[in-house]
Amino acid sequence: MIKFFHNVNNEIAVTHILTRKMQTFVAALGVTFGIGIFIFLNSLMHGFEIYSNESIFNAVPHLRVYQEATLSQPINNQINGRLPLITNPRISQSSGKISNPYGLMDLLKAQPDVTGVTPNTSVNVFFKNGASEVGGVISGVEVQGHSDMFDLASNIVDGNHLNLKYVQNSLILSVGIAEKLNVRLGDNISVTSAEGVSRIMKVVALMRTGNRNTDNSLAYSSLATAQQLLKEGPGYISDININIKNFEKAGELVEIYRRLTGYEVEDWKTANASAAAANSIRAAMGLAISMSILLVAGFGIYNILNMTIMQKINDIAILKAIGFSGNDVIGIFLRQAILMGLVGVVLGLVLAVLLVRILSKVWVGGDMGYFPIDFYPYYFISGLVFGMLMVFLAGFIPAKKAAHVDPVSIFRR
Repeated sequence: MIKFFHNVNNEIAVTHILTRKMQTFVAALGVTFGIGIFIFLNSLMHGFEIYSNESIFNAVPHLRVYQEATLSQPINNQINGRLPLITNPRISQSSGKISNPYGLMDLLKAQPDVTGVTPNTSVNVFFKNGASEVGGVISGVEVQGHSDMFDLASNIVDGNHLNLKYVQNSLILSVGIAEKLNVRLGDNISVTSAEGVSRIMKVVALMRTGNRNTDNSLAYSSLATAQQLLKEGPGYISDININIKNFEKAGELVEIYRRLTGYEVEDWKTANASAAAANSIRAAMGLAISMSILLVAGFGIYNILNMTIMQKINDIAILKAIGFSGNDVIGIFLRQAILMGLVGVVLGLVLAVLLVRILSKVWVGGDMGYFPIDFYPYYFISGLVFGMLMVFLAGFIPAKKAAHVDPVSIFRR
């Protein structure tokens, strides 16, 4: 081991580096910025992805089981085998209703991937306060189960969401609707459903999800209140929300749960295709930019070593003439590349830590607050591995060239 660190090849490599301090510094600086920006950009993109997913999952489950709307069909399409039956197809009365919902929820809770199941009944309504009127949706929920699944308590900005369970004809109202209606906590508003049912309802809590569309249209009520607004009985459930252990696998379970339940199943990526696509594009752009910077840093090391070889061509010829093998020459220049790379990688990790720490303290405002960036060990390890791999390749190519130098042809010049 001592021989490895104290041999002639190492001494030559160190001598070359120390005699060209400025070039060594520039090469190491290129690696520093390459590694630092690689880690920083990927950490930033991952932070934005986590924030985006958390915003989505404030109101959207990993999987949703629902009854597809169907048209009523005639008993026979023909009379006496000749004349078609003229009909006026309408949405079937059974559309939107899940049969035996609580038995189905027990079945879903028994599945190994499932972490939470909760019922939901949605109602299209008009909220009215004085002359102000806003269209929206009331989601009838079992408030405790819904809060456990979606962390509803973290979205409450005023009031107590559990009052939904104890106060009859009560609402949790989104801040966007409350602002449009000029409503505050404890006020009563008029709610009219598409079925023509009207109720005077009390605002027991105000919430903000961070999603503009949701905050301008959604309110929560108890399941019983939503069922009454639809003129339905206590067994009427329109959706079953499911959360699983790994939300990234939701798409793989759609067909399985569709066969299990006999109803349509939608995963969160399908329901939020635009947000999912934006996350993918953002991650791809961050990776492309950071990899480009790493490649530029690699070319810097390659150019410096290539120039060193050209300038030291006579020295290389002498080394080979006195008995150094091609592998010795490769080892000398690889050592130079690795030493420059190690300095650059260490400084790059320090730069990444500083950038992440500084940006995490920058206030963005709105619902986001501070920049959604944090220290993710995966990207620090990836930066170190990619950086050293790039340095190795950038050093190996010119070193291989130097190993093939013919000392006889050099001496003849």
